[in-house]
Amino acid sequence: MKNILILIFISIGFSQYRVIPDVVTKVATTSANWLKLETGARGVGMAGAMVAAGEGVSAIPYNPASLGFIKGSELYYSKTNYLAGISHASMAYGTQITPTDFVALHLFIFNSGLMDVTTETEPDGTGEQFDVMGLSLRGTYAKMLTDRLKFGFTIKYIREAIYTTAMQTFAIDLGTNFDTGIYGIILGMSVSNFGPEVQFSGEGLQQEAPDLSVDGSLSKLTEKFPIPMSFRLGIKKDIMNNDIHKLTVAMDGVNPIDYVVTGNVGLEYSWLGIAYVRGGTHLYHDTASYTLGAGIKIGNIHIDYAYADYGILENTNQFGLRFGF
Repeated sequence: MKNILILIFISIGFSQYRVIPDVVTKVATTSANWLKLETGARGVGMAGAMVAAGEGVSAIPYNPASLGFIKGSELYYSKTNYLAGISHASMAYGTQITPTDFVALHLFIFNSGLMDVTTETEPDGTGEQFDVMGLSLRGTYAKMLTDRLKFGFTIKYIREAIYTTAMQTFAIDLGTNFDTGIYGIILGMSVSNFGPEVQFSGEGLQQEAPDLSVDGSLSKLTEKFPIPMSFRLGIKKDIMNNDIHKLTVAMDGVNPIDYVVTGNVGLEYSWLGIAYVRGGTHLYHDTASYTLGAGIKIGNIHIDYAYADYGILENTNQFGLRFGF
């Protein structure tokens, strides 16, 4: 009964985040929005509710403190077929260097798929094609400050290239994971993409101007835009946990600087610690809806799959492999 009451109060709290249906947002006012994509097959299967429930290198993008859960070393790879021909992939390696210290490298690569180059004089295409490439390389450090509190931070290099223009910058992620000791409740918090504004430059901004410059060309100036900083607050609780069955519920509130507060709710059922079934839903999101996932552990190898429904947009599929050694 206590567990049910706790979940009811949590749900009521999340429902208060957005009481105005037509709230004004700052959509399309940040650069590199692919940094907000949910990654990791386990995380996607639980609708991104990972800031408190995340464990291991796959959850570093949600909360750097998740690195503090690995034992020994961990290697991870995932691939996602996203919307409209877009795809992205993650690769990560983490290791425990002391009983309380952990380090990891995490690489995220985003690709828009090929698109036709068009101009004012050739609106149907010039015959050339281009794509948008995004890259985020993270270096993460986590520490167990006590037996119940973990802290982590990430320094990451970000680059985005569009045809013949590009931008690059550095940013920081911070996060904590805290076992409250109260009814088995775990709290998580993270701040992602804290960094300077970015500006595109490159050959594509050059324009011929024989009468206005010595070398016959001028370079267009682009506006500076912030990267999509987000604040996450989450809670996790094991509703059932014995030698055979384990049922975990997790809830996150996400507050990005360019959108309203949204929520993620995820569930994970484990049988004997070797077979997993997952599900979740997104709250107050324009398109993202429910998610499903499954996983199996064979020795030290974890194989995971996730499916996400985006309403009027296409569905997505993600596969993940995790090796512990």
